[in-house]
Amino acid sequence: MSEFTHNGAGSGEDAANEPLTPAMRLLQLQTRHRVLDSRIAELYSFPYQNQILLQRLKKEKLRLKDAIERLKDDMIPDLNA
Repeated sequence: MSEFTHNGAGSGEDAANEPLTPAMRLLQLQTRHRVLDSRIAELYSFPYQNQILLQRLKKEKLRLKDAIERLKDDMIPDLNA
């Protein structure tokens, strides 16, 4: 969590006390998803993969993907309403 609290611009202390907007949360989830994707690809580069770790990382990546899609759906207004 601490890796996402500092944005590098302005005062980080004020930003840490502000609630996350849906757009900020989406960015966090997408960043974590990309990191997991890189980690999975890195593990595949080794001749012997830790299958249990790979399975856990893939499940977490899928969970993040689902959370990203739900958040995107919540952010986009329903045109049929």
